[in-house]
Amino acid sequence: MARYIGPKTRISRKFGEAIFGPDKVLKNRNFPPGQHGVNKRKKTSEYGTQLNEKQKAKYTYGVLERQFRNLFDKAARAKGITGEILLQLLECRLDNIVFRLGIAPTRAAARQLVSHKHIVVDGEVVNIPSYSVKPGQVIGVREKSKSLEVIAESLSGFNHSKYAWLEWDNNEMAGKYLHIPERADIPENIKEQLIVELYSK
Repeated sequence: MARYIGPKTRISRKFGEAIFGPDKVLKNRNFPPGQHGVNKRKKTSEYGTQLNEKQKAKYTYGVLERQFRNLFDKAARAKGITGEILLQLLECRLDNIVFRLGIAPTRAAARQLVSHKHIVVDGEVVNIPSYSVKPGQVIGVREKSKSLEVIAESLSGFNHSKYAWLEWDNNEMAGKYLHIPERADIPENIKEQLIVELYSK
């Protein structure tokens, strides 16, 4: 499965946000990477701003260009606000839901858990990170994987009331995807309208 495996701190510094999760380096070096990062004052063009927003969304959700374009085309065909629907499609990916439920500390870790067959959907093992979860489906940890240290550590102290569209059952180590989240319920700092404008050119 293709995915970004380059330096994550460099990408976070580029956008000025810890998009891959907590980043100690970013706190001390909160300027763009490179030799001239500290003094960089070049004004970004409208196209550059739109492109940066798309790149930020791709890195945040761990999606490559073709996948992202396909999701955008699907969002554009659907009824409603294209940018909002795009984010909702990204949010309902299985790896993202595993991350939101606190089963994994990062989306990258969630992708690995899914790929290694530690996650079940409605009782059946699903090993496709991009699997689109439907409202009403239950996402849980496979029985023989419940003792995994990485899962136990991630779940320890996790606030499961953070997301109104998800419901967690601690005894079953499973969560239910209640409904598609509203834009206000999605915490990511992404200006989706800029992405729509970029693809509309």
